[in-house]
Amino acid sequence: MTTANHDPSSVPSAANRFGWDYRQKAKELGSPVGAGTDGLGIIDVHSHINGTQAAEIYKSAARAFGIGLTYTQTRLDQADNVRAVLGDTVRFVAVPNFANPDKHRGFCEDYLEQLEIWRTKYGARMMKLWNAPRLRELIPAEQHGDIIELDSPWRRRQAARAVELGMMIMTHVSDPDTWFATKYSDAQKYGTKLDQYRGLRVMLNEFKVPWVLAHMGGWPEDLNFLDALLTAHPNANLDTSATKWIVRALSSHEDSAFHAFFSKWKGRILFGSDIVTTDDHVTPKDRRAQPNMSVFSDLADSPEAAFDLYASRYWSLRAMFESAYDGESPIADPDLAMVEPSKYDAMSAPRLRGRSLPMQTLRAIYFENASRLFRDW
Repeated sequence: MTTANHDPSSVPSAANRFGWDYRQKAKELGSPVGAGTDGLGIIDVHSHINGTQAAEIYKSAARAFGIGLTYTQTRLDQADNVRAVLGDTVRFVAVPNFANPDKHRGFCEDYLEQLEIWRTKYGARMMKLWNAPRLRELIPAEQHGDIIELDSPWRRRQAARAVELGMMIMTHVSDPDTWFATKYSDAQKYGTKLDQYRGLRVMLNEFKVPWVLAHMGGWPEDLNFLDALLTAHPNANLDTSATKWIVRALSSHEDSAFHAFFSKWKGRILFGSDIVTTDDHVTPKDRRAQPNMSVFSDLADSPEAAFDLYASRYWSLRAMFESAYDGESPIADPDLAMVEPSKYDAMSAPRLRGRSLPMQTLRAIYFENASRLFRDW
């Protein structure tokens, strides 16, 4: 294993364990394979861009790594600011208002009403049904019946309205195996991992529009499961978002299994990063003085740290898909310590295995699939 280009004068961080100059790392990767021949860069179909200063820093990182178009799940009250910064290189994905203190209303009535705003004012061609198991923690138990399951009444109403408005559907349906082994170990409360997919199958059959299943369908640890899911549901597509999780899970597979899966399904896998930006990333902060701070807010505390945070995701994904790198990830992965606290700490990271995918596969994942999906549907 190697950690080339380590700069010992730099201070390590969770997003940059080796003190790399990510701008230099971007130059070493060069333009995305196949990009430039038709004016396209990578299309990132899964991000969460918020904040004016943060969006500017994100723009710099995205351009350095060859990202030409970004689909973002931006807060509705931030959409104008983000569009002002990213211009015609941004597209919006409709999302509920996670900040609403009345979570049930935010995920139900308010979201249904806001779908038309997302479509008519911001041109959204996709809506998000967020159905992570921890939704059970956000919605009071007595209100679970009409929203918790992916095929629940409110989800059906929202999906039907989105389809009427000309939208496709994205969903977050499950979480890492590491979480089911720890924070979701109470199956009576959260269900098993397999349980998460019952409602998804119902909805895929009922709403025949294209679907994008975030985070490699929620089960990058099991390529056989994903193979069966894609085979059974021709309208299902995967995205590669949630970089720490995806790097850890996909790097664990043998080369033969990895290449066979990506070769077979290269037409239904879309590039996504899951980068989250906020203006909180550009200023120092004290969680003791701000106890209600978002879990994402303390990931960076300066413009330089914010750039590293965003750039680290693009470097890691591109290195995994394009290069022959074989070493530890530059991004700390706390899930390792969550499962094996005696072996790992907060700065530990998994192996990142570069797979050197063929140009045809890279072009499909990086921009052809997303271009075709949004053009033809």
